[in-house]
Amino acid sequence: MKSDLFSNEYLAQPATAPGMTLQNPKSVKYAVNGEMLARQGSMIAFRGNLQFERKGQGIGGMLKRAVTGEGLPLMAVRGQGEAWFAHQAGNCFLVDIEPGDAFTVNGRNVLCFDSTLSYEIKTVKGAGMTGGGLFNSLFTGHGKLALVCEGNPIVIPVTAQAPVYVDTDAVVGWSAHLETGLHRSQSVGSMIRGGSGEAVQLMLRGEGFVIVRPSEQVESTAS
Repeated sequence: MKSDLFSNEYLAQPATAPGMTLQNPKSVKYAVNGEMLARQGSMIAFRGNLQFERKGQGIGGMLKRAVTGEGLPLMAVRGQGEAWFAHQAGNCFLVDIEPGDAFTVNGRNVLCFDSTLSYEIKTVKGAGMTGGGLFNSLFTGHGKLALVCEGNPIVIPVTAQAPVYVDTDAVVGWSAHLETGLHRSQSVGSMIRGGSGEAVQLMLRGEGFVIVRPSEQVESTAS
């Protein structure tokens, strides 16, 4: 059988080292030798001796998820083999987190990550209890994290002199040491007349970056 489909561009090559790599812009390949963690239901193929098991968040994690709506249904992948992960044909990106780093990310954008990384649901400081997207997942430790994003993300530098304001439904993640708070950009008069649809944003100030996606569609992370 002959076809361009069988060219090296699409052919899965054997892994040369454990860990994750981009298979293509829409999927991640993980050479498992022990354990890794992934979003439940995100595995699209595997080969080798692998087992998939629902990963509990513990009592504290379940309570936070019930109260905040934020959380990520995870599965542990154990054994030796190769697995491929994707989510709704979203674009995939790899982030190297090094000791001392702290990265805040929306659970809906997490695809998979090394088991050496720690994951915890945190309240976004200064954001109160008035809207969605105000509880995010904090990643620390040492390892790789794969993100999935609808469309091509925009990475915006943040400085103390130039804070950035982002829609809470569009934000993917940001440097965890940034100062955060709510910003109201709509006047009272505009609200009385029906509103602009852009009433409140998340404000970020300091030295770092924020990542946003070109979509405000809210996707549930519930299993």
